[in-house]
Amino acid sequence: MAVKNSTNFDDYYNDDSNVSPSMRAKIEFEVDLIGKLIEARQVLGFTQAQLAEAAGIKQSALARMESLKATPQIDTLFKVLMPLGYKLAIVPNDE
Repeated sequence: MAVKNSTNFDDYYNDDSNVSPSMRAKIEFEVDLIGKLIEARQVLGFTQAQLAEAAGIKQSALARMESLKATPQIDTLFKVLMPLGYKLAIVPNDE
């Protein structure tokens, strides 16, 4: 795939020939999901270490997840969301 010259990141990112709509949706979902996870952790006053211990995972794994350096597996998401009082759900698309 040839990459078009873009003047900035937004132009590049929003050009379907560079980043497909499905890939863009995946990226935005991951960013939103991790953002909500961090927000919930902070609202409840958990440190990364405390949440990791409650979830039964390593703090380093949680740090990689929160920094978007690793995409969590579904089972890991369940482990992390449970102590926060959240669950995953499938809902209709707004569009």
